[in-house]
Amino acid sequence: MLLMKNISKVYKTDLVETHALRDFNLSVNEGEFVAVTGPSGSGKTTFLNIAGLLEGFSLGDYFLDGVNISNLSDNKSAAIRNEKIGFIFQGFNLIPDLNLAENVEVPLRYRGFSSQERKRRMTQALEQVGLAARMQHLPSQLSGGQQQRVAIARALAGEPRFLLADEPTGNLDSLMARQVMELLENINQAGTTIIMVTHDVELARRAQRNIQIVDGQVCDFTMFHQQAAKRAAEPESADAVQA
Repeated sequence: MLLMKNISKVYKTDLVETHALRDFNLSVNEGEFVAVTGPSGSGKTTFLNIAGLLEGFSLGDYFLDGVNISNLSDNKSAAIRNEKIGFIFQGFNLIPDLNLAENVEVPLRYRGFSSQERKRRMTQALEQVGLAARMQHLPSQLSGGQQQRVAIARALAGEPRFLLADEPTGNLDSLMARQVMELLENINQAGTTIIMVTHDVELARRAQRNIQIVDGQVCDFTMFHQQAAKRAAEPESADAVQA
């Protein structure tokens, strides 16, 4: 579903070149829940921006849902982003003067959906996150965890192929963080692919797969441990047994 091959991203100034990503390779299958960790400055944000078609890259190829987006125009990239990708941010980015229903509906208006279709998607999304009964409330009337659920509903209303979550529990206490994580797990089990950047090691371990970005490159520890376990389970060769 998502394939990055030898992606490099270089930020240039008059005096300095900063390599944010170097020969970055990553494959994410449909239906996976992938947690991305790494130290500050390792390239996590750059990766997320490129994955979400929010910025370009210097070298390499990026295939999203079978489409090579490497050389697409800004308009075509924006169309794919709106259709296929949902975003969840650390800051909830809700509009304070709009109620929950209106907050969820705003992106749908920009996509030109009819009033009936917007209402259907909005209601379904708020029901999915357990807030349909509060759709007339303002964000200020909700807890932090509830506001993040609204932000998730806003992303789900677009019926994306996959979600990109940037520190979705970063502004929440541990109890609310676990509740939001459980919601994301349920969304993933319903079929949505999720890539989540997080500093919370405990929450990262709950994802199906863990990768770490270090110095702009991928270290896939889940795959490493799976391969190590496979090698350990294989019978020893005859030469090894004889020795």
